[in-house]
Formats: sequence, C-alpha cells, structure tokens
Amino acid sequence: MSAVQKLITHLELVRHPEGGWFRETYRSTEAVPVHALPGRFDGERVFSTAIYYLLEAGDISALHRIKSDEIWHFYAGSPLLIHTISPDGNYQAFHLGTDSASGERYQAVVPAGCWFGAELTGTQFALAGCTVSPGFDFADFEMADRLQLSASYPQHAELIMRMTERR
Repeated sequence: MSAVQKLITHLELVRHPEGGWFRETYRSTEAVPVHALPGRFDGERVFSTAIYYLLEAGDISALHRIKSDEIWHFYAGSPLLIHTISPDGNYQAFHLGTDSASGERYQAVVPAGCWFGAELTGTQFALAGCTVSPGFDFADFEMADRLQLSASYPQHAELIMRMTERR
C-alpha cells in the first residue's frame, strides 16, 4: 500500500467533488442565526468547520468558490499552489509548504467569494487542512463553469481551462 493510500485509509478520507480527498474533522455545535449573517447566506451556519484535504499526484482542486473565508493549513508532502481570482478579476497565488525562504507559508486565507483551486508543485501528494468560518455548507459551494468564468475573466482563461478540467 502506498503512502498516499495509507493516509487515505488512516484518515478515512473520501473523494471531494472538486477533486482530491477529504474528511470533516470538526463542526461547531453552535450556530450563527441567519439574521446575524451577511445577506449572501440563506440560513444559519455553524461557527466553524475543519477538514483534512489531500491532493495526490495528477489531481487538482478544481476552481470553485464558497461564501465564507477559508484558511488552508499545510501539514505534509509536496508544496501546494493555491490560485485565487477575486470578484474584480485580480489573481493571487499562495504557495503552501515548509520552505519559508522560498516564499512558502504554512497557512493562507482565501477570502469569501473568490474563485480558487489548488495543485501540487511537487510530485508526491499534499496533506492540508481547511478551516471555514462561518462553517462550510454545501449550499454555499459552487463549482466553476469554465466557459462562463473564462468569459468573465478572459485574462485568466488559460488558468481557468487548466483548473476546471478533471484529471
């Protein structure tokens, strides 16, 4: 059994719709009522959620967006490159990993409403964690439509085409 398969089995990970593997590890037992949340939410949301997230060689986290901020935490393996496109079209990349001298960081925040996806910059796998607040709800999750997103952000069409295909 490969190191990746051992992690998937040990951490009880399942496939994620955006690509990769995940398992929710925390969901707050308390919630924010809908009237206390910004108008983009259609119901109450728990305070926070957390997951393990694993990408293996050849896999991507396809471009998607959620209605909450998402904090990525690097744990092990190859570095990750997280691509973000803000609603106004600005591109920003975050390098997650352990080599701070080369600009990698252990954590990165993807603001609510940004399109984002991730890929390995190495050849192995990457194990990360993601914390979302207000907590993640699949009602707030939207996969990118490559044609619509490319039309909205033609300056990023090459990235969008690459990061919306399933490998």
